[in-house]
Amino acid sequence: MPETRPAPLSEASRQALIAVRDSAYAPYSRHPVGALLVAESGQHYLGCNVESANFKGLCAEAGAISAMIAQGEREIATLYVIGPGEHLCTPCGDCRQRIREFATPATVIVVLDGNGAPLRHYTMEQLLPDSFGPENLPPS
Repeated sequence: MPETRPAPLSEASRQALIAVRDSAYAPYSRHPVGALLVAESGQHYLGCNVESANFKGLCAEAGAISAMIAQGEREIATLYVIGPGEHLCTPCGDCRQRIREFATPATVIVVLDGNGAPLRHYTMEQLLPDSFGPENLPPS
């Protein structure tokens, strides 16, 4: 399969990602994360991490996926993830599985630095090789 490249991130989308990351509720980890999901329709969905005192929370990617699902969409074209610094802030294991549920072979996951510049992009196969998905379940 040829390498999939993400479309360039517009300045408005970069600013929206920074703003949603800065809105995260992360008093325990002090690690705010934002996500911008572009659905197959082209519609954009934002999410940020939300922590709780019991140390369980909602990841930014999960919030963006939830917003997409709430609007009746089911397919991720591109997902951008932004953390607070200059290092890779890749999706956690749980989010990799969540993304997999709604990804296609063409889905691109882009990890940005704290200023919104792309650091690295992944296909779903690169992010979660040999993954388990709906097709692995027996027919109902």
